[in-house]
Amino acid sequence: MRFLKKNKLVSVIFLALILGIITGYWINIYYTKIENSVLKDIADKSIRDSIHKDFREIKENVAAQFSLLSDIFLRLIKMIIAPLVISILISGIGKMENVATLGRIGIKTLVYFYVMTFIALLLGLISVNFFQPGTKMQIELAQSSAIPISNKGFDAHEFITHVIPDSIFNALAKNEILPIVIFAVIFGIAAGSINKGKIIFEFSESLSEVMFKVTNYVMYVAPLGVFGSITAVVIKQGIDVLLGYIYLIAVFYATLLFFACVILGIVCWIYKINFKALLKVLYEPILLAFSTASSEAAMPSTIDALKKFGIREKIVGFVLPLGYSFNLDGSITYMTFATVFIAQVYHIHMSIADQINMMLILLLSSKGIAGVPRASLVIIAGMLSYFHIPTEGLLLLLAIDQVLDMGRSATNVLGNAVASAIIDKSEK
Repeated sequence: MRFLKKNKLVSVIFLALILGIITGYWINIYYTKIENSVLKDIADKSIRDSIHKDFREIKENVAAQFSLLSDIFLRLIKMIIAPLVISILISGIGKMENVATLGRIGIKTLVYFYVMTFIALLLGLISVNFFQPGTKMQIELAQSSAIPISNKGFDAHEFITHVIPDSIFNALAKNEILPIVIFAVIFGIAAGSINKGKIIFEFSESLSEVMFKVTNYVMYVAPLGVFGSITAVVIKQGIDVLLGYIYLIAVFYATLLFFACVILGIVCWIYKINFKALLKVLYEPILLAFSTASSEAAMPSTIDALKKFGIREKIVGFVLPLGYSFNLDGSITYMTFATVFIAQVYHIHMSIADQINMMLILLLSSKGIAGVPRASLVIIAGMLSYFHIPTEGLLLLLAIDQVLDMGRSATNVLGNAVASAIIDKSEK
C-alpha cells in the first residue's frame, strides 16, 4: 500500500470504493430483512411476487439517489473531454515536422491497433473454450425478447456517417471522439499549411493547459463519484448475487489480467519500455476507470500520466484519442468470450470454423462501435443473432455487466497507454 500513501487522491478514491461496498451492502441487507419479515406469514405466490417486486423497486430508487453522485462526476468529466481532445490533438499536429510524419504515425498506430485487436479476440476465445464458464451456469433462462439492446450487426453506411461528422459542433456536443479526431486532424493539417496557422497551434496549446487545470479541479470530485457508483451497484445487486457468477467473473478477470500483465508486458519488453514504471504512473487512471466502470472518466488523468512518463505530447495527443475509438482491448476480449459463453449456457456447439468466422467478423465490426452506449453488448447481440444463439442469454450478462465493465474499462486504459508508449518509442 506504499503507492497509496504517495498519492492522496488515489488513497481517497480507494477508501471511497471500500466505503461504497460497505454502505451498499448494509442498505441491501436492511431492505432484504424488512422484505423477509413481511413475506414470513404470506403463502400466496402472486402476493409474494408483488411484494418482492415492490422491494426491488425501492432498492432501485435508493440506489438512484447514490447514482446522482457518480452522474455529477461523469457529467463533469464529459464536459471537458471534447475541448481537451481537440486542443491536444491540434497542438500535437502543430508539433509534427510535416504531413509525412503524421501519415507515418497514423499508419503505425492503426497497424498496431489491428494486431492487438486480433490478439485480444483470440485470447477471449482460448480462455472461454479452455475454462468453459458457460457449462457451470445452472440457471433457467426466461425466454423473453425484452432485451434493451439492438441486435443489428455491423452497418458500413452507419459507420461512415458516424466517422465523418456532418457538424463538428454536433460531434463536440455529443462527445463523439472519432468524428472529433477526424475534424482535428484535417483542421490541424490545414492550419500547418498556412503562415498564420501558428496562432491556431499556440491557442490550442494554451487551451490544452487550461483544460488540464480544469481536470485537476474535477478530479477532486472523483471519490464522491466512485462512492456513489459502487454503492448503487451493491444496493441493487447485493454481494450474494455475485456468488452465482463467481466462476465467470474469476475466469474473465484472469483473462484480462493475462492480457494486461503478460501480453502487454511482453510487448513493452520487446520495445524496451519499462512496464513497471508505466504501471506506476498509471495507477490513478486505472483505479479510476475500474471504480467508475468508465474508460472515458480516466482519459484526462491518463493523458497527464503519459506526459509525466515522458511520452511526447504530439504522440499522446494523436494516439490516445484514436485508441478510444479503435483500441478498446478489454471490450474486444469480452466480445468473443461472452458470445461463446452464452452458446455454452444453451449447450450450443460452436465449431472451430464458426469461431474463426466470428473472430474475423469482429476484427472489422468492433471498429465501428465508437461512441455507442454499451457498445460491447450491441456487437455481442449481433453475433448471437448471426450464429442463431438465443439473444435472451444476454440477460445473464446484463445482471453483472457493471462488474465485468469495471475490468474492461481498466484494461482499455492500460492498452491505450501502452499503445502510446509503443508508438512514441518507434518514432524515437
